[in-house]
Amino acid sequence: MPTDLRPSAAFELDSSEQPPSTPKGLVRLTVTIPSSYNAQVKSAQHPPPRWRTPEFFVYYLVFALVVPMMVWIPYRLSSPTHPNFPLYERRLSQGWMFGRRVDNSDGQYRSFRSGLPSLALFAGAFLGLKRIYTLVARRFYHASDRTNLYQVPFLVAFSIAMLFGLHGASAVKVVFILSLNYAIAKATSGSMTNPILTWVFNGLVLFSIERNSGFKFSSLHSSVADLDAWQGLYPRWWISFNITMLRLISFNMDHYWACRHVGLPDSGGVMSDKQRPRVPHSLEFYSFANYVAYVLYPPLYIAGPIMTFNDFMWQLRRPLTITPRSTFGYLVRFAACILAFETILHFMYVGAIKDTKAWAGYSAAELCMVGLWNLIVVWLKLLVPWRFFRLWALFGGIDPPENMVRCLANNYSTLGFWRAWHRSYNLWITRYIYIPLGGTRNRLFTVVLIFTFVALWHDLSFRLLAWGWLVSLFIVPEVAARFLLPPSKFGDRPWYRHVGALGAVLNILMMMIANLVGFVIGTDGIKYMLHQVFSSWEGIRFLLFSCACIFVDAQVMFEYREEEERQGISRRC
Repeated sequence: MPTDLRPSAAFELDSSEQPPSTPKGLVRLTVTIPSSYNAQVKSAQHPPPRWRTPEFFVYYLVFALVVPMMVWIPYRLSSPTHPNFPLYERRLSQGWMFGRRVDNSDGQYRSFRSGLPSLALFAGAFLGLKRIYTLVARRFYHASDRTNLYQVPFLVAFSIAMLFGLHGASAVKVVFILSLNYAIAKATSGSMTNPILTWVFNGLVLFSIERNSGFKFSSLHSSVADLDAWQGLYPRWWISFNITMLRLISFNMDHYWACRHVGLPDSGGVMSDKQRPRVPHSLEFYSFANYVAYVLYPPLYIAGPIMTFNDFMWQLRRPLTITPRSTFGYLVRFAACILAFETILHFMYVGAIKDTKAWAGYSAAELCMVGLWNLIVVWLKLLVPWRFFRLWALFGGIDPPENMVRCLANNYSTLGFWRAWHRSYNLWITRYIYIPLGGTRNRLFTVVLIFTFVALWHDLSFRLLAWGWLVSLFIVPEVAARFLLPPSKFGDRPWYRHVGALGAVLNILMMMIANLVGFVIGTDGIKYMLHQVFSSWEGIRFLLFSCACIFVDAQVMFEYREEEERQGISRRC
């Protein structure tokens, strides 16, 4: 039975068991996360593989016919000979692949793409200076000291220098906010006012700096107006401060629970990635130096992935064994992601088509393919930077959570999708919002509240608020289906897999609609797309054909997860 057809919550923690070996076969296509191994799942009874059955040979034929069509349609729409090409041509830039131009129209990814060489040099400088510092500092520490706590002074000094280099004089504002947040943690300690003041303070800071574009010094006082001239390399510091805010809350809440002695006991041995956040430190480790080193840790400062303070400090106190082979493998995976993304940007100009609304005259199939490939572009434009920064952290000896566990096209469960998309953020929400609010005891209430928070955290806009509410609404059918057709009762029936695939079709369509609203075309765009699909028999026929293809896709996804479980891998997404 597929993983996501088993009873689970949207924000539950994964297993803490460690895999005895690396995945094999097809399963290796999905990135490995340490907490995915479960011995009970491996020892359970599984159906025989279906990969070589007549049913799946039919599915292979469908894939062989449909997938090339899905690639061909946006490629043909991106041809210079297409009538709509002049409408978005101005959005294209000079490319480097086969004489093609590149769709570099997305501002967020364009900044990362153009700055990647500089980021790589900066990462190299950080790692090089850290290595030199380590060689010197180790001479002053006893040989029996196996911790990496000696790195904290270097991390603090480098982070402060980086902060001023990035934000110029505005670094003072960041340090001021950090200091106030730290003062709240220390002044309130284990009091109930700690979480209240922490959330109120950080919410007000995030709202005010967003509304006031980070506050110019001239708006504070005329005597400091000249400081606005020193802007740094990344003057819009408030754009990425929502990531920093999560770390501020993490420190204060972890300190609060440590003061109240809440959490798992320290066994003294090696801890898994699921245990480290839940085991508190002694209060002396919640110091200002450790706090600054955590909040401003260079590889993760700009975009994450997000780590809890407890996890970060345990990795300094008990360093992990990160093998060169695993890091090199992750480097190869990262390079493959960049190459795939560059290929899409050079041959499918779906972003430029979307931005200029150059879809007049498109058929329902063409319009839907533009929407689908825009979702893939959104996934890749987040995946590539996150994997770069995680790779940098791995080279530095810190293992943050993997943010994107599965390919966008390898998701059929709404609940599973949100466990795999921006996973480190999901883990943060689980620890600091979902569990404190009661978890599964108040599931619908907490889900609505969480996705409202997630939408406002991303951007204070109606479009993302609509996205958050749509996601909350679209979770209800899956929760209801699990209640009415529990896998514990019907999971072994021959028809259950096919009914699950029908539910997966509905889930995938709803997830596409919600994410197109939130991150691609907004509410007006989705209205136009739905009108084009349902206003003609051609559109309805295409919708029915798409549902049949998604049904086939769901069956393959089910079997892929069964293959994972035969190896004891339960990614729960």
